[in-house]
Amino acid sequence: MPRPRLDRIFERRLAGLVNARERDVLQGGLKGVERESLRVTPDGKIAQSPHPRALGSALTHPHITTDYSEALIELVTPPFPSAWELQQYLCDVHQFVYSELGSELLWATSMPCAINGDAEIPIARYGSSNIGRMKHVYRVGLGHRYGRMMQAISGVHYNYSFPERLWPVLEAVNESKLRGRAFVDDAYFSLLRNYRRYGWLILFLFGVSPAMCRTFFTGRDVPDGLESAAKGTLIAPFATSLRMSDLGYRNKNQAGVYVSVNSLEEYVRDLSRLISTPNPEYEADGVVVDGEWRQLNANLLQIENEYYSFIRPKRVARSGERPTKALERGGVQYVEMRSLDVGAYDPVGVNQRKLLFLEAFAALCLLRESPPLSRDLSEKLEANHVLVAGRGREPGLRLWTEQGALALTDWAGEIVDQMQGICELLDAGQASKPYSAALAFQRAKLADFAELPSARLLEEMRRQGQSFFEVGLWMSEMHRDYFRELYPPNPGRLDEFREEAAASLAEQQAVEARDALPFAEFVSRYSAGTLA
Repeated sequence: MPRPRLDRIFERRLAGLVNARERDVLQGGLKGVERESLRVTPDGKIAQSPHPRALGSALTHPHITTDYSEALIELVTPPFPSAWELQQYLCDVHQFVYSELGSELLWATSMPCAINGDAEIPIARYGSSNIGRMKHVYRVGLGHRYGRMMQAISGVHYNYSFPERLWPVLEAVNESKLRGRAFVDDAYFSLLRNYRRYGWLILFLFGVSPAMCRTFFTGRDVPDGLESAAKGTLIAPFATSLRMSDLGYRNKNQAGVYVSVNSLEEYVRDLSRLISTPNPEYEADGVVVDGEWRQLNANLLQIENEYYSFIRPKRVARSGERPTKALERGGVQYVEMRSLDVGAYDPVGVNQRKLLFLEAFAALCLLRESPPLSRDLSEKLEANHVLVAGRGREPGLRLWTEQGALALTDWAGEIVDQMQGICELLDAGQASKPYSAALAFQRAKLADFAELPSARLLEEMRRQGQSFFEVGLWMSEMHRDYFRELYPPNPGRLDEFREEAAASLAEQQAVEARDALPFAEFVSRYSAGTLA
């Protein structure tokens, strides 16, 4: 039976960190979360109300905004050095949001509630400023290109940056000829390539979207591979994450889109090509029709964010600065892992064990050997992600490797085994060994697929004799009650959220008052990278 060859480079690098003068060089990396969730009415229908003013301006609030839809709240945490601080902030911000939602709920699952077609999904609005209008028009364009229903799917993004003190130690361990920023960029792109190799494991362990409402395909044929279940529910019996399958974000519209992660230069080159190359189909739709903007442009991608990758290199951009320009200016600051479904069993959409595992997994991807990827190899590896998303719990499932087909469970076991030494480094000085405990919890799922959250959700539906919609509404109500009954809100933190909300509303007014450019010129200058 073929197996990926032993990674001696990884073993040497790990040993180098173990033997380093500072054994805590992996500890204290900054981590943050972006959690999306649909606002729904008490009977589970997508909310038609505007983003609550008490939560502040979706345009300028640093932590409470909206994604595609006016009803799709996105909660963005600051970066924290510890997972428990991050989890605490998420609890606090959810309590604040629920204090201002009235009777509305946050939908607990990635796949949306029952929605009767695109017309029921209100596109997010951000005011009258040029940047606010641009954000709205971009979303109008997404609706024309992919349909609004796909944009109503929710997810969790995990943002991570390694501690700065790691880099000089790793430079020495790697005996690298690169120094400083060049070394850091090269290291992060090694991580990105290995995420393409191994990131299917995240879908397998944490995917929790094996079912959806039949209304997701209103006006469309139900694709092959989905089975009808009780009360308007569709399921894929062995799926882990339909959100990340070719029914969701890995849809055919971007099937031909390719971006290299062999280097920062190649990544920027390929993304820049995609956002400047016209698409005949989008040209036929028109950009401005009868005075109404349908999309920002008719190119393959309107802007960089339209590229739906499993993971992105990121740097905080300046006002008006394109993401690629920010990367060119300052290099990679952190990575954004985008494969996580909303944790239906977690009131804040994620839990501490998951956060600890993801941190160790990022370190594994950084330290393992990571040769360059051709386009053909990238496509074969990404096909593993799609296969696991749609059929990950299928008995005997085998994945593609350069050495031949390999059983998912064998490959997953090898990856998890290699994470043990990393977890021990991250645990150094902590008697409870939280990282090793988090790893052991995930390892147990490999022996019993019934413990996977995707399997648990299907079993929950079967046991209760309920549809996906009914179980989703029940979970949403439980999460609301959890926050209402939780410890008394931290008054200092609640005051902070209220102040941020008020300040964001004032800032939006200031942005609108400062605008001087006509909107078409603003869009043109943003596209040309001459705003910042």
